[in-house]
Amino acid sequence: MKSDLEPGRTGGPPAKSLQLLHNQMKMEGVLITKMEMRQYVERRDERLGDYSLLTVVVETDRGAVEMKYDEGFRGPDALESAAKLLLQYAGLAALINRALIELS
Repeated sequence: MKSDLEPGRTGGPPAKSLQLLHNQMKMEGVLITKMEMRQYVERRDERLGDYSLLTVVVETDRGAVEMKYDEGFRGPDALESAAKLLLQYAGLAALINRALIELS
């Protein structure tokens, strides 16, 4: 799987993940089979909470890529908030285009 992340940032399994795409779709002749947002908790601060790295995995018939979406102290519902924002404001098309560029 291709990645635009610094090596070692996603060494273990994610703390949480959410499926963003429930059906296959075609865009610019590429079949997108899976889109998933993942949350990796990199550290905890007593005052600020969890420092999260949010990534999106896009699987296509041309390969798969994991891309950084956001990071920082985003609160206890970081994954859910980011996914909601992405899905409500037509961010999926931009994210898919970014993935297709990474895979080419």
